[in-house]
Amino acid sequence: MRLRFRRGTAAGITLAAALALPLAFTPPVAATTTDVPELFASVLSERVKGKNVRKHLEKFQQIADANGGNRAAGTPGYDASLAYVQDKLRKAGYRTSTTDVEFPVKWEEFSPAVLQQVSPEAKTYTVGTDFVTVHSSAGGDVTAQVQAVDAVIPTPETPNTSTAGCEASDFAGFVPGRIALLQRGTCPFVDKATNAKAAGAAGVIFFNEGQPGRTEPLEFDIVEWRFGFPIVMASTAVGLDLADSPGTTVRLKVDAKTTVGTTKNLIAESRRGDKNEIVMVGAHLDGVPEGAGINDNGSGSAAVLETALKLSDVATKQRLRFAFWGAEELGLLGSDQYVAGLSQAEKDRIRLYLNFDMVASPNDVTFLYDGDDSDAEGAGPGPAGSAEIEKLFERFYAKRGLSFEGTDFDGRSDYGAFIANGIPSGGIFTGAEGIKTAEQAAKFGGTAGAPYDPCYHAACDGITNINAAALERNSKAIAYSTAYYAYNLAGIPDRNTAAATTLAKSAAAPVRAHAHAHGEPAK
Repeated sequence: MRLRFRRGTAAGITLAAALALPLAFTPPVAATTTDVPELFASVLSERVKGKNVRKHLEKFQQIADANGGNRAAGTPGYDASLAYVQDKLRKAGYRTSTTDVEFPVKWEEFSPAVLQQVSPEAKTYTVGTDFVTVHSSAGGDVTAQVQAVDAVIPTPETPNTSTAGCEASDFAGFVPGRIALLQRGTCPFVDKATNAKAAGAAGVIFFNEGQPGRTEPLEFDIVEWRFGFPIVMASTAVGLDLADSPGTTVRLKVDAKTTVGTTKNLIAESRRGDKNEIVMVGAHLDGVPEGAGINDNGSGSAAVLETALKLSDVATKQRLRFAFWGAEELGLLGSDQYVAGLSQAEKDRIRLYLNFDMVASPNDVTFLYDGDDSDAEGAGPGPAGSAEIEKLFERFYAKRGLSFEGTDFDGRSDYGAFIANGIPSGGIFTGAEGIKTAEQAAKFGGTAGAPYDPCYHAACDGITNINAAALERNSKAIAYSTAYYAYNLAGIPDRNTAAATTLAKSAAAPVRAHAHAHGEPAK
């Protein structure tokens, strides 16, 4: 039956009375201010039970046990996890689909790389001493002029503060077809190479910054294999040698190849609600090869699944879209490739994105993504509307007498592609390998001086690696936020694409891939 409220009386309806009603109801279209959405969100949050979320986790554990002990992307364990979730959602009435996700299986270098100065003088640099190949580099053989980008040369009196290549504007005046010479510093190498590709570079030579301890070539994995040009890392001395004479021409050759595999994202969309007003909720479904991935991130996936099931019969005002991401543990690949594959019009239909990655850590803290940058830890605010999302979560916990703290959008989970495209985002995170402070232990309980999740990325991340109380309260918060925005987008602005994207760039994360980048340094 449909539940109807008279304006001015909704606040007087008790939660107990609302819970006694069937969930399949539709509040009147006019009642979209705080009374009805707040009540409906509270009703839905009470219907999501930790014990039911745990049943999904137990299924994930069974799947891992039957498939080599893990649910990593590209394995039978992941495929079985996706099939389980998809079957549940289809039976609940959602339109489900999958999108392909490419991921690197193996990178191989077949012969030593070559770096030679062709002019103004002939000079061959020594691989291993003067430079090294960057892992995941594409193969290629390029002879072209080198163009240094925004380098800063350190002196004993002046520490290096290089931001070379961190901004697209650094490449103003860059000549397409040249090899970009990029100094290490400030932002991830992958960001520098991404900007170089956009500027038309035919290859990239990184070089170390130059202060003590940062002079030799650094061997690392840039993770991104799709740049399409050769990439090496040189010593400071080689970098300065190449930068010294404008017009220097070099030969850069890398003989390497990445073997690529394919996995899938799962997308489930409701059949009701305005298709031009999409509330998107996501969690990554894959784990690491080392274990079953029950907290990371069975917990977020299970809570999002249970929320979707409880909302399946509700005629919401907005369209709901639930995402279960693949290959997050390999560098946020599922969400990145999904967002990159959307047209601008499709992106603009997504009014907000809620992300839930690890919501039941054994030694948990309730971290809320810092949409307004009130914690001022360096990552900056999220796109317009993110602050309002943070406040909604704060209200949920505060009304129940529960503690919370802010945490930066540091680029370690699947919200990254959304905030980079100006889509307001928020969510919950209960901690990974970080260490709980004495202040946090006093505030949240648990053990000071110990990791939030002692089994992070380990074989012991199984069904016993779950804080049941955290799973219960955070699953309810996930249901509350999803249900609230299903009816009320007040405070979430219609996005001006250009302005939103500009703001998003200021929130670009200094670290990528949920510490899953397998050796990719932040600087």
